Amino acid sequence: MKTETIDYQIMWNRLIAVVEEQATTLIRTAFSTSVREAGDLSAGLFDLRGRMMAQAVTGTPGHVNAMAESVLHFVAEIGQENIYEGDVYLTNDPWKGTGHLHDVTVVSPVFRGGVHVGYFASTAHVVDIGGRGFGPDAGDVHEEGLLIPITKFAERGEVSEIVLKFIRANVRAPDAVVGDLYSLAACNEAGDRRLQEMLNEFQIDDLEGLSDFIIDTSRSATRACINALPDGAYRNDMHVDGYDIPVHMKVALHIDGDRLVADFAGTSGMSAFGVNVPMVYTRAYACYGLKCAIAPEVPNNTGSLEPFEITAPEGCILNASRPAPVSVRHVLGHLVPDVALGALHKCMPGTVPAEGASALWNIQISARPVQPDQGFESAEMLLFNSGGAGARPSLDGLSATAFPSGVKTMSIEATEHVGPIVVWRKDLRGGSGGAGAHRGGLGQTIEIEPRDGYEFYFNAMFDRVENPARGRDGGGPGAPGSVALADGTVLRSKGRQKVPSGSRLVLGLPGGGGYGDPGKRSRDLVKADLEAGYITPQQARADYRLEEHELGERDR
Repeated sequence: MKTETIDYQIMWNRLIAVVEEQATTLIRTAFSTSVREAGDLSAGLFDLRGRMMAQAVTGTPGHVNAMAESVLHFVAEIGQENIYEGDVYLTNDPWKGTGHLHDVTVVSPVFRGGVHVGYFASTAHVVDIGGRGFGPDAGDVHEEGLLIPITKFAERGEVSEIVLKFIRANVRAPDAVVGDLYSLAACNEAGDRRLQEMLNEFQIDDLEGLSDFIIDTSRSATRACINALPDGAYRNDMHVDGYDIPVHMKVALHIDGDRLVADFAGTSGMSAFGVNVPMVYTRAYACYGLKCAIAPEVPNNTGSLEPFEITAPEGCILNASRPAPVSVRHVLGHLVPDVALGALHKCMPGTVPAEGASALWNIQISARPVQPDQGFESAEMLLFNSGGAGARPSLDGLSATAFPSGVKTMSIEATEHVGPIVVWRKDLRGGSGGAGAHRGGLGQTIEIEPRDGYEFYFNAMFDRVENPARGRDGGGPGAPGSVALADGTVLRSKGRQKVPSGSRLVLGLPGGGGYGDPGKRSRDLVKADLEAGYITPQQARADYRLEEHELGERDR
C-alpha cells in the first residue's frame, strides 16, 4: 500500500495523542509528587535510529530535548543484537541522560510482528537517589547519589532483581523510587499499545517512512525560519549568582543563511559545587529558547532541533566534564534561554521577552522529629515554586510562572499530605515585577514551618538574589529574591540549612524584568496595578510618575 503525504500528516497528528496518553499514564501512576502534581517528566516516540519523532505536550524542555539526545546513547550502548521484545532499559547518567542523577530515563523498544521498529522513552524526577540528596553541596557526582549506567531493567519481560536490589539499597525512599521505575515502564507500554492500534488502522508495519517525513519536513521548515533572519553575529552576556562566586554567562549567535550557531565561549569555568551543567542540558535549553522565538509553529522533534548548533568550551560551567557535581544543574540551565534570547533580541527586536526569574525555586526538605524517640517518622519532600516571568513586547509578564521549564507547582494540600510541614503563606509578592510599558511578572512570598515536634533541613538552590532579572528596551529590573527566617535572620541562597522547630522559612521569589519605558504605561493600568496590590504607592510615584491626586485615599 502506497502511503500518501496526507496520510503521513494525519498520522503525525495522531502521534501527539499517542505520546500524550503515554505521559498521562505516567502522571496517573507515579509515586513522586513532582511528577503527579507538577508534570516534571517527558515522554516521546523514537524511530529505529533513535531519532525523536514526537513528544508529549506535557513535560519540560530539559527532559524532552535532552531525551532526544540520550536515546541515541541507548541505541549505541545496548546494540541491535541485544535488543529483544519485552526489554526495558534505564539510566540516570547525567551526561547520557538529562543532566543530573535524580532524573531516570527509561527506554522500551517497539516491536511489530516480531520486528523491531522503534522506541518509546520517558523521563521522570525521582524523589531520592541517595548520596547528599537533591542539593548543590556535593564535591563531585559520586557524592550526589547512585549513578545507574545504561542497563537493562528488564529483559524479554523479566525484571532484573539484581538491579532492583542495588537501587533499593542506595536510596532513602526505595518503594517510591522503584514504583516510579515501574511507572516509567508502564507509560512506555501504554504508548506502544496506542501506536499498534494506529499502525493497524493505517496498515503499515514500520515507522521509517513516517519518521523521514516528520523529521525532513520539520528540519526544512526550521531552516527556512532561520534563513529569514538577517545574517550576522549577535552577542549577549549575563551575570548570575552562582554558589560561592558569581558566574558569567556569555553567548555569540552566528547566523549565516539557514545555519545558526550559539557559542557559549567566554562563560565561567566549572564550580566546585553542584551548579555545573552537562552539555546535554545546556543544549536542551538553548535550543528551546531559540526555537520558541524563531520557529514556534514547527513541532518539536529531531528535525526541528538539528538546525540549532550549540557549542560551549569543555570544562566551562555550561559544559561540565565528569566527575563534576551537577545535582542542581537546572539553576543555571534554566537561565540559558535568557542569555540566548538577549542576543537574539539584537537580531529580532520586538520579539523576545525581558529576563525573568527563570530558574525554579525548588526546595528539597528533610523533616526530622526533634526527639527521635517520639515515634514520629522522617520525611523527604520536594516543592517546585516559580518567580515572575519577564514582560513581553506587547504584554505584561506572567506572575509565578515557570518559564522556561513549564512545570506546575505542587498543590499545598498535596505537599502537606506527604510530610510534617505547614505552608502558612503562598501569595503574589507585590512590587516585585520590573517597571515598564509592560510590567514584569510578580514573584511569590512563601512561608513554611515544621509541624510541632519537628524541625527540617532544606537544600537551597535559588538564584536571582544578587543579580535580578534585567528589563529590556528601557524596562526596569525585577525585584531580587530573598531567603530568611521569619525573625529576620538572613539565610544563604544555596546549600543545606536548618529551620528549627517553631521557626518559619520565608522565601521572597524574584520578579521578572519590565519591557519598554515605564512612562509609556497606561495610567489606567498603573492605577489598576496599584489597586490590586501588584505595585506599591512608592513604585507608582517613582517608576510611573503617578501624581498625588491620582492616588486613592488609601495610597496617599
